[in-house]
Amino acid sequence: MPSIAELLGATGEFVERARKRYDDTDLLISTFAERGYSTPVGRAAIRRMNQLHGRFPIENEDFRYVLSTMVLEPFRWNERFGWRLALESERLATFHFWREVGRLMNIKDIPETYDELERFNVEFERTRFAYTEPGHRVAVAMVEMFVGKIPGLPRRLGARGIHALLDEPLLDALGLPRPTAAERRAVAGALKLRARAVRLLPPRRRPRLRTDIRRRTYPHGYRIEELGPPPPGTPSPA
Repeated sequence: MPSIAELLGATGEFVERARKRYDDTDLLISTFAERGYSTPVGRAAIRRMNQLHGRFPIENEDFRYVLSTMVLEPFRWNERFGWRLALESERLATFHFWREVGRLMNIKDIPETYDELERFNVEFERTRFAYTEPGHRVAVAMVEMFVGKIPGLPRRLGARGIHALLDEPLLDALGLPRPTAAERRAVAGALKLRARAVRLLPPRRRPRLRTDIRRRTYPHGYRIEELGPPPPGTPSPA
């Protein structure tokens, strides 16, 4: 979305400090997703997220769109590459969870049903996807960051693999090269093979929480109130 891309490009966080920006977002969302938005730490994470967003003039419609992706994209991925299909109860639970998060973020006019949210998401993308230079820079930085997380993976090969997972409208909006049909088949086949392998594994006995993952960005831990970039005019750490 041009409006979102312009904002992300202007802050420079995704381009200059992509790994930290990703970890900060992951930690904030994972905190209230794993611990609950009504717990003290969950409330602190949402409060910090609202503080960071409050620095910028973000349109309510853009907030609604990003919220819709948090609900819909995991299930779209699940339908393509999941080891089992999600249950309807899981879809509804996720929808109502994020709808309440949206209320705590003061997002207005959130659709009242999953289907309505999906219709809004599809129409918004159809009418608003467009190429911008800031969007391209952010996309390239994020692809490089994800590829860099996999030791020994050639960057060009990893980037082509990510491109193969994206549809044509998104590739065009981000200014990324279109993959070949063979690349798409190879990546999809590898992920479906992984799903079949995971299906054979024994049930996990303990949850794997993202808030417990050790991160190079924060080798000595982190505090919720310090996640995200510093206020404008304050130098960010390298």
